Amino acid sequence: MRLGINLGYWGAGMDADNLAVAQEADRLGYDVCWAAEAYGSDAPTVLAWVAAQTERIDIGSAILQIPARQPAMTAMTAATLDSLSGGRFRLGLGVSGPQVSEGWYGVKFDKPLARTREYVEIVRKAMSRERLTHDGEHWTLPLPGGPGKPLKLTVHPEREHIPLYIAAIGPKNLEQTGEIADGALLIFPAAEHLEATALTHIRAGREKAGLTMDGFDVCPTVPLAVGDDVNALADMFRPYTALYVGGMGSRKQNFYNQLAQRMGYEKEAAEIQDKYLAGDKPGAAAAIPHSLIDSTTLLGSVERIADKMTAYAEAGVTTLTLAPAGFTLEERVTALRTGTEALERAGLA
Repeated sequence: MRLGINLGYWGAGMDADNLAVAQEADRLGYDVCWAAEAYGSDAPTVLAWVAAQTERIDIGSAILQIPARQPAMTAMTAATLDSLSGGRFRLGLGVSGPQVSEGWYGVKFDKPLARTREYVEIVRKAMSRERLTHDGEHWTLPLPGGPGKPLKLTVHPEREHIPLYIAAIGPKNLEQTGEIADGALLIFPAAEHLEATALTHIRAGREKAGLTMDGFDVCPTVPLAVGDDVNALADMFRPYTALYVGGMGSRKQNFYNQLAQRMGYEKEAAEIQDKYLAGDKPGAAAAIPHSLIDSTTLLGSVERIADKMTAYAEAGVTTLTLAPAGFTLEERVTALRTGTEALERAGLA
């Protein structure tokens, strides 16, 4: 099992620290460094900055938002980043959510599965340097009846095939991801529930495409905190979990809330959402069961973290992406080093 690092969103006041974290992960032999975007910093600029100041670690978008860019623009960005980084780029895509898609980008959040499938088809075709034509429900290239003509990408990516990942949570999206992508970016992964909540659907998609799980990268992001008091460490992640389970998306369309329900927390997920949407964020955080946080994070001593890593590897994770917690750079670097030590102790390095 490989290790990755997730820097999250840039511009939160820790940018210099984030670069130092990425450089330490590079030194320690981490496999990939991911950066995110929502409606603040964009991922490609951050990834170019990190790539220029690291040597070996891959850089990945987790995610480039599909409503933010035309697919041909995403192909251009991927090819450019792969070329600039010397073949170290991984393209992670996702549909975002209804609030961001419609409120920030002005793009209707409808038919996300069909939109993703078409988007991936166009991006792959453009990156392969074929002349770009497409006749679909969401995109038609070139536009009919006008001066447009089929063009092909003028940039030569470093590699013929840039790995493509999709951020997926729901069963149908997971199945489609298995069918059309090289990897899945997962969130809130519990090792004991991973087969039922994710892998069975991904595997169905692989089989649909006549493929096996060989070479497919199962890549969840897991917060990491090191210390002796597991309960106190878990409490650090209560606001984060409450935000996603309680307030990310609408009452009817919250993918993270639905995931918590599929893990057996139906009653608790409803309570967290009710309190969060009513403005009671502390109450929502307090309503989160300790077991939900503990099962979806790496908390405690290096020995405890090593045991959890073993469980993830046995469940089918191939790249475990860590989000190291800490109020200082030293704490985050210590967490990174603990991740490497735990992987070695588990015999997974």
